[in-house]
Amino acid sequence: MNLHPANSSKSYRVRTFQRAQRGVGLIEVLIAVLVLSIGILGLAALQTRALSDNGSSMSRSAATAATYSIIEALRLDRTVALAGTYNGTVTTNACPATGPTLKEFQLNNWCSKQLGNFLGKISTTKGIVDCNPAGLCTVTIQFDDSKATGATINDTQFQLVTQASI
Repeated sequence: MNLHPANSSKSYRVRTFQRAQRGVGLIEVLIAVLVLSIGILGLAALQTRALSDNGSSMSRSAATAATYSIIEALRLDRTVALAGTYNGTVTTNACPATGPTLKEFQLNNWCSKQLGNFLGKISTTKGIVDCNPAGLCTVTIQFDDSKATGATINDTQFQLVTQASI
């Protein structure tokens, strides 16, 4: 004797419902994989941008350190600097030759080792020193900062200007 006649139809409905659900699991998995891949691509783009910004930041820090270095050299050789002997522009692809004087050694070291090694030995990397007899010196460093934007070389110039009393 069947006390619950509805049970037989209920189990039939459950089985029918389970058969209808079989394909939905695959679609859910595909959508989850799609969302996950978009997220991973976003993380990769974020990492690439972070590396680019880090390279640019390192170049700017190196330019700041090079500026302080030449200012200390000017303070060390103050009388020669006040006479305007250090004044001029150095380009890292054609650094001045080193010689017997402290000025020649300092400018060559500044150009080749500090500017050239850290900012690139190309014609757009320049160091400009301008000291007046009153003791106010302006040091300008220009370099290509295309690492920051991913642009081609010479598209993004960065200029750092520092004034100091020696």
